[in-house]
Amino acid sequence: MLLNNLHVSLTTPALLFPAISLLLLAYTNRFFSLAALIRNLSSNDKPIQDEQIKNLRQRIIIIRKMQEAGVSSFAMCVFCMILIYTGFNQTGSIVFGLSLLLLLYSLILSVIEIRISVDALNIHLKELSK
Repeated sequence: MLLNNLHVSLTTPALLFPAISLLLLAYTNRFFSLAALIRNLSSNDKPIQDEQIKNLRQRIIIIRKMQEAGVSSFAMCVFCMILIYTGFNQTGSIVFGLSLLLLLYSLILSVIEIRISVDALNIHLKELSK
């Protein structure tokens, strides 16, 4: 069976720590810049288009999901290392695989959020060209 051949050493999930940490930092920066943009828009006297509000709401939701998936992936890496350290190698390998899937989900969400960001810029450019 495939699961019998799984073996992940303790150092394998540890290799993801710096990558996930940098990813979470990037996600946090995206969140803070979006929050600043929303605060800036609300302080201006210019009316905000419904398209912009919908776009910003979508982006906030996606960034939250990105962060949740990234943190969950990180936590599962730690849990995986605990399992491997305590001798549950097969279970640890499965948990590591799940953490990789969560990381992949987080990256896919990141691409979706970037695409929505580009849509927001296109809305702004359309508004400027009026």
